[in-house]
Parts: sequence; structure tokens; C-alpha cells
Amino acid sequence: MASDYERGRVGLLLVDLVNENFSEDGKAYSVYAPEYERLGTIENLKRLIAGVRRHKDVPVFYSRTAFTDEDYSSWKHVSGVHRQMFDNRLFEADTWNTEFHEDLAPQPGDVVLAPHKSLDVLHHTDLQFQLRQRNVEYLAIAGVSGIMAVESTARTAMELGYHVTTFTDAIAAPGGLVTYQAMMRGLSMVSHRVAGVDDFLASLGEPAA
Repeated sequence: MASDYERGRVGLLLVDLVNENFSEDGKAYSVYAPEYERLGTIENLKRLIAGVRRHKDVPVFYSRTAFTDEDYSSWKHVSGVHRQMFDNRLFEADTWNTEFHEDLAPQPGDVVLAPHKSLDVLHHTDLQFQLRQRNVEYLAIAGVSGIMAVESTARTAMELGYHVTTFTDAIAAPGGLVTYQAMMRGLSMVSHRVAGVDDFLASLGEPAA
């Protein structure tokens, strides 16, 4: 099968696949759990990651949010989303909460980015440097929250001239079907393609020999 993407130029970004969001004891898990169940998000992410790793020329980038004690106590301007996180001490750096979920965690050869402290991974981490080092032009983005970090990063990637793929099923956001439908409309505006995991993997073509 021929690839719909230029071989050697594709990368996968996984956003906030940490215990805080994906383990039942995580503080944010209950916010996402209904959508995880409805969409099959966790199993879809497992299948996406495993499928991409069969393509040795597709780098996998991991991004996570992490805040220090100084962040929680010293920021001058705290936005609404940060207030929610700070009040509940979500994503506390160097704790179990900000470790990657064991079923979705990086493996040797994956790229773990510097932690991001706001929504846009491209703006707040070394992602663009890492993409350029690996000649990535086609960026697929999965994870949570679809209406926050995923959409913010997708929008910036589009503005910077990357080809952006986002997902219908390897994603989640709080709020149920109404939020999901709005999220899909938003992602369709800032992405060049919105796809299911199976369609995306099929579009990569056969792994290079």
C-alpha cells in the first residue's frame, strides 16, 4: 500500500498520557473517563502507538504538563484553566501523577520533550527543534485535552506550515457528545486531516523493510 504521507517526514505527538489523566487514581481521570469509555480512547491510543512503532522512520514525541511548587505559588497571571489545575495541584512535577501511564509510556528511541506549562506544546517546549532535527513535516497529534492542548498545538503547527493530522478516537475532552462535536468542528478547521486510528495507520502504508 502506498503511503498518503511522505515517507521519512511523519511524526506522532502524544499529549499528556500521564497517570493524572489516564490512571483511575489520577485527579483528572474522572473528568475524561466517560469519553474514554464512549470513544475507546485508551485502547485506540495503544493501537496507534503500537502501529506507529512498526514504522521505524516515524518518530514518536511525548509531551506532558508539570508544575513545580514555585509555579503554583508565584505566577503573576493565572488563567482560568491554570486556576483549575493550581487549585487542585494537578500535574505536580516529580510525582507519580506526571509519570507516563504504564500502558502508554515511552520506549527507547522515543523523544520525551521538556514539560509544558501552558496549552501549546509547540510554543512551550523544544518540540519544534526536535521536529526539525528529524525532518518532520507531517505531524499527527493525539491525547488530551482535545479542546485545550491538542487543539492549541494543532493550530500553531498549522500556522507554522506543518501538515497536521488529528484524531477522532485517540483523543478526549470533558463534556460529552456536545463538546466532542464542537471539538471535531474546531479540529477540522486547524487540521489538514482528521482521521480515525485505523485510517491513519493504513495511510502510513507498509513499514519500510
